[in-house]
Amino acid sequence: MYDICCIGHITSDKVVNTQTTLYMPGGTAFYFSYGLNKLDVKYLLVTALAETEMHYVNDLRDKGIEIKVQPSAHTVYFENIYGENQDERTQNVLQVADPFKSEQLQSVNAKIFHLGPLLANDFSAEFVKSIAGKGLISLDVQGYLRKVENQKVYATDWSAKKEILPYIDILKADVAELRALTGCEDINDGVKQLTDWGVKEIVITNGSHGSWIYSDGNSYTIPAYSPKVIVDATGCGDTYMAGYLYKRVNGFDIQQSGEFAAAISGLKTAATGAFTGTEEDVIRFMRNQDF
Repeated sequence: MYDICCIGHITSDKVVNTQTTLYMPGGTAFYFSYGLNKLDVKYLLVTALAETEMHYVNDLRDKGIEIKVQPSAHTVYFENIYGENQDERTQNVLQVADPFKSEQLQSVNAKIFHLGPLLANDFSAEFVKSIAGKGLISLDVQGYLRKVENQKVYATDWSAKKEILPYIDILKADVAELRALTGCEDINDGVKQLTDWGVKEIVITNGSHGSWIYSDGNSYTIPAYSPKVIVDATGCGDTYMAGYLYKRVNGFDIQQSGEFAAAISGLKTAATGAFTGTEEDVIRFMRNQDF
């Protein structure tokens, strides 16, 4: 029995910002796994990519991360372009991987399954239903709201949301994704709509403005934890959820879990690439914040 199992594609990423252009692995699978790598948790990554990118898997395994691989004809290839404001991003999709199949999860049991779709077809309704009841299901909704046209990524509605959302225990979205998902401009109205559709716990992030978590009619305000200089915001949401689910699976309350999540994702932005620190690094960073 694993504490947490993340399911998602490792990507080949081209990251362009005002200072440089970088080529690196990415995706929820990559950043979430690194976020948990040095934390005290029994963790499994289930991913899918082409044989030509198996070196990404080998590198993660060398770090001690346990991985189950589903073969794919292609690897997802993202281009992420950032301007001066790191909260704003333009995305292009240059290549798409195969969707996940329920057969890959038949022998896997976990307390929490975290789904990290990058595109709308990554997880079918049948796939989600196949793991329901095996553990809590956490979902980063972003991929379900991405439509690709001529390699450009656009926000879109999610046609299967009313079929899948009743199976989701914890849902993560940013403010823009919440509006696209619910059609509600007000955050509280959007959260109420998600609750009506069956979601139990809702995490809403808003970049440098902090985040909010809603559960059982209660709301929790989580401040943003920021380094002196923000270098790279790619993978922040995935790192946030790694920290959040790590604390939740270990019995911490929502406020404590949210603050740790905000801190680990904030600390991640201080350097290029995925988070490579320890829990002690995060705690030290939290103590040094001046709100």
